[in-house]
Amino acid sequence: MKLTKFARTGATALFVFACTGAQAQQPNMTFFVTSSNPGKGADFGGLAGADKHCQALGEAAGAGKRTWRAYLSTNKADGSADVNARDRIGKGPWRNAKGEVIARNLDELHSANKITKQTALNEKGQMVNGRGDQPNVHDILTGSEGTGTAIIGKQDTTCGNWTKSGAEGSAMVGHHDRTGLREDAAAKAWNSSHPSRGCSVDALRSTGGGGLLYCFAAK
Repeated sequence: MKLTKFARTGATALFVFACTGAQAQQPNMTFFVTSSNPGKGADFGGLAGADKHCQALGEAAGAGKRTWRAYLSTNKADGSADVNARDRIGKGPWRNAKGEVIARNLDELHSANKITKQTALNEKGQMVNGRGDQPNVHDILTGSEGTGTAIIGKQDTTCGNWTKSGAEGSAMVGHHDRTGLREDAAAKAWNSSHPSRGCSVDALRSTGGGGLLYCFAAK
């Protein structure tokens, strides 16, 4: 804490303090939802750029000694193989900023995890807006099947492997708050709920998204 102002009125002393740290440190955190998008919608410059975004936010939160990875899949391109989100994020366990375990391992993450609006916190330990909030940003980019694997097919489900920021293309998203317009499994899926209407910031917003990511500590 830093003393920034001292004032005295009669016998009353007023101390105004300002905290020098931007946010509380989260050294034990191994999972978070990003608090912001870099500004280009689903275009992160590929997986490397998405990982860099996770790493930067993790470092800002005091958890930068870990290796952070974005939970994103990609499809075959230029002779490369599919990349599965589940293969990028380590083996667990994963804890949010409050130390709550959201999954102990990969199998639990993709079957019976504890991701909800209350536990899918951002790197600052804050709750992320969901359905019913303004704005609703519960659409989290994944490009993945419910199993955490790449979606096979000709349709774009990764916004050009996370390089598109316009109206063309689409990305599969999940609902971090496990709720949607219906009461079916897709609406309650954290990682594979529905495709976005496009890849731009405005297109992602139109279906209830903010271009946010799940970030996991792989090491």
